[in-house]
Amino acid sequence: MNLTDPIYSDENKAREHLEAIRWPNGPVCPHCGECENVGKLEGKSHRPGLNKCYSCSGHFTVTIGTVFERSKIPLNKWIYAAHVMASSKKGFSAHQLHRTIEVTYKTAWFMMHRLREAMDAMKPGPMGSGGGTVEADETFWGNNKRSKKAGGYTGRGYEHKMKVFSLVERGGEVRSFHVPAVNAATLKPIVQAQLAKDAHLMTDELVVYQPIGKDFASHEVVKHSKLEFSRGNAHTNTVEGYFSILKRGLIGTYHHVGEQHLKRYIAEFDFRYNTRASLGVDDKQRARMLLKATEGKRLMYR
Repeated sequence: MNLTDPIYSDENKAREHLEAIRWPNGPVCPHCGECENVGKLEGKSHRPGLNKCYSCSGHFTVTIGTVFERSKIPLNKWIYAAHVMASSKKGFSAHQLHRTIEVTYKTAWFMMHRLREAMDAMKPGPMGSGGGTVEADETFWGNNKRSKKAGGYTGRGYEHKMKVFSLVERGGEVRSFHVPAVNAATLKPIVQAQLAKDAHLMTDELVVYQPIGKDFASHEVVKHSKLEFSRGNAHTNTVEGYFSILKRGLIGTYHHVGEQHLKRYIAEFDFRYNTRASLGVDDKQRARMLLKATEGKRLMYR
């Protein structure tokens, strides 16, 4: 990240940067989709970047129809926020952002949730097509219910924690879900919707996976309770590696994540994993992909 790049300090340069990403072939009217009969309004009374569509008579800028719409925050600060979120492997805190770009914490928090909304763009199509291998596993986030008698944790397990279920295709993408429960009734519809029938499924020995695995080409199980962590090609080390990144980010960067927002934090970590360096995507490209994904993603503070 080159902090001397004017896109991080000059609002007009930031606007031109976003225009080049959203409109590589020229402005497109967000009201009617016109791309030919459009002109830029450059009079002294017009704000920079204002365009007019002569087909529908609508006025628009590059931020219309994006998470930046109607924001009073300078666009260069948005571009900076998008870059640090896209390039920080374990996340970037709202407190750090508000200190860095000199906005209130509330503003920084809202900015980041808008950008997480843009990151939430799951790819279409089934995972594991053509005989690919997909690992499935679950993890938990939050505190167990405290015991009134002891003043500590009940130690009864994970019933009071938030549940995250993830599918990772080896050498490919991850798709994660905030689920209400870890049982066959909850997980089976997700797996059936996300995996191709010819996929090879890898799980641990949790009993809920037994009826799920019958729908696919094969189902291999590793028995962690017997200290078995791999058996030839059978393992869940890939998805567990993803969980380690997710947990380190949630614990070390964000500390507290409310249940109503967990899905957005998960989308953030999924986005970075699915555009990681091993897939040929660098930080600059990832930031551009995020800015492109802001199209059609309005998010109100409420």
